[in-house]
Amino acid sequence: MSDKVAMLERAPLFAGVDREVLARIAELTEVEEVAAGTTLTHEGRHEGYFYVLVAGTVEVSRGGVVIDTGHGRSFFGEIALLDEGSRTATVTALTPSLLLKVNNRGFEEMLEADASVREALEAEMARRLERMDTAGGS
Repeated sequence: MSDKVAMLERAPLFAGVDREVLARIAELTEVEEVAAGTTLTHEGRHEGYFYVLVAGTVEVSRGGVVIDTGHGRSFFGEIALLDEGSRTATVTALTPSLLLKVNNRGFEEMLEADASVREALEAEMARRLERMDTAGGS
């Protein structure tokens, strides 16, 4: 369990989140090691989890067009978690990668119980939207 907490502590998403809360989040995760080429999320599908990328590199695509690349210490799949909709993008591992897979159901309960986690998630999503607007020339 302490390994998972240490992984979560290194993720910018959870910066400033109390270690006790991180321990509860760690209980909701499973460690996954995947090979390059593994598809982790599928655009348009309803999938009940999101990922924290601990190490490795992933590619994010929408409609078959690459829109971003993520590296260790990032996360993805959270938009579908918050709006309960389908995936907005497909994410594929470009390199062998180490991830924490977080179950949505338990995590939703945590978001309701601890505002600091929801605030951190929403702040990071706002930063991403701003970067997308800037990159798109808006």
